[in-house]
Amino acid sequence: MQRDDFRPGPLADVDRVPVDDRWDLVLVRELRHPPEKVWAALTDPGQLAEWAPFLADRDLGRPGDATLSTVDGDRTHPAPATVLRADRPSVLEHTWGDGLLRWDLNPTGAGTTLTLRHRIDRPDLAPMVAAGWHLCLDVAGHLLDGDPVGPIRGAEAKDFGWAELRDAYAERLDRR
Repeated sequence: MQRDDFRPGPLADVDRVPVDDRWDLVLVRELRHPPEKVWAALTDPGQLAEWAPFLADRDLGRPGDATLSTVDGDRTHPAPATVLRADRPSVLEHTWGDGLLRWDLNPTGAGTTLTLRHRIDRPDLAPMVAAGWHLCLDVAGHLLDGDPVGPIRGAEAKDFGWAELRDAYAERLDRR
């Protein structure tokens, strides 16, 4: 697929769950690939660079400290991270700055159900975070399909339907 032809796919299942004084954005996506292949996309720095909103300074498949650098155009913003849990190929849990991300991979007959729980500070951030992850996971899907489109992150996401996704997720979350 040509990058200019990229369009976001259908909305993911999404929820916003209170956790102590914060919230978890819960995003569920079906992927057509086995958990082992999805695991590699979540942990290998080379693959993460092709779809994630950050660059990783090391493989995330083992516990310990790391640096995840947010990318926006030509600028990168490093943030401390710690891989808290790495149960290949089913559970990856790590911090990213003051956020907590948990990736659960469950095998299905057709591939993998990926559930992302991203801890956020305020419930009103959920639609924006959901829109960003939606685009990233769509790009990851293309990468896994062998049809990479290149990362879409930072301000560039606005050119690929981020605002429309944000509004659609806001509407979906407000109905819950």
